[in-house]
Amino acid sequence: MGEEKNVSIAILGAGGVGRCFLQQCSKILPQYMNVSVVLIARSDRSLRVPTWNHVLSLETWEKDLAASTDPALSPQEIYDWFRTTENEIILVDNTSNQDIAAFYPKFLQDKVTVVTPNKKAFSSDLGLWQSIVNNSYPHNPDGGFLYHEASVGAGLPIISTLKDLLETGDEVQKIEGVFSGTMSFLFNNFAPVEGKGGKWSDEVTKAKDAGYTEPDPRDDLNGVDVARKLVILARMVGLQVESTSAFPVQSLIPKELESCSSGEEFMEKLPAFDDEMEKVKTEAADRGKVVRFVGSIDVARKAVEVGVKEFDKGHAIAGLKGSDNIISFYTKRYGSNPLIVQGAGAGGEVTAMGVSADMIKAIKDVHGWMIVR
Repeated sequence: MGEEKNVSIAILGAGGVGRCFLQQCSKILPQYMNVSVVLIARSDRSLRVPTWNHVLSLETWEKDLAASTDPALSPQEIYDWFRTTENEIILVDNTSNQDIAAFYPKFLQDKVTVVTPNKKAFSSDLGLWQSIVNNSYPHNPDGGFLYHEASVGAGLPIISTLKDLLETGDEVQKIEGVFSGTMSFLFNNFAPVEGKGGKWSDEVTKAKDAGYTEPDPRDDLNGVDVARKLVILARMVGLQVESTSAFPVQSLIPKELESCSSGEEFMEKLPAFDDEMEKVKTEAADRGKVVRFVGSIDVARKAVEVGVKEFDKGHAIAGLKGSDNIISFYTKRYGSNPLIVQGAGAGGEVTAMGVSADMIKAIKDVHGWMIVR
């Protein structure tokens, strides 16, 4: 099996998804030889080993991090510290920090493996995307591995499925689906296949109270989160999409409410605009259809779109339940019967599962499959 390698894992982000990920790590990492966590950091402080021979406890990390007086580390400081060891390093970035994302090419070039759900790294500047890809293995034979399954669809195998299709020579013609757990929950309740559904503002309130939306629901209703995911997938199939502003993205925020000073003010004023969404629903129902908020990529037309679309009631997208995501891959091999991936596409636990699964792949890649028997 060759010489055993020491693998050091550095974790950025310890709240929300990060906390769920660390809880999963406490059960996963004991299975692997010579693998240890050496850094846990959040925006205001950090906890790291005094020497590379030490190990951070995954049983007491939360208490230890809270007690730490060490400041947060900049990407450059993290990079410089990594260069003081010959250990294999896996950087797990559970943040949405653009500055850290901008440093990925430098980490990868220095053979640091990057695991992340950070959408901004792959959907912002096209030049950054190209630099990240070109500095990672196998594009750079000496670069670090790159995993970002959870950047689209949380724990659902969207990225890996698309990679498999492309790497095995299939021709992806179209990708379409519901990419937001929030939008799925809203429209499945607002315009159900059976029954009338509630008022739009009431459904937004229910989604907010259930924790499906951001504290300010406008961050979901503007469509940008879905657009970021579409940018990632479009770039993977070879479309040179500059940014989320390069294609139509329908916002469900009434123009009159775009300038609201807070999420609370927005929610107070939203009922006055219920008739607009009710009209959209009723017109679709008159045609025997339901409305859903979807994203689509037409590869041949080089067209990317995000917005409300009508579907027959028997369509797979129309029949979604709860907050499920569904993504259909139309390819040359699969013909008119698309390959469909469906399931929970939001939530800390399932997103952390996607990150954890990527970490396991990374460990096996850099560590040579040395699992404790």
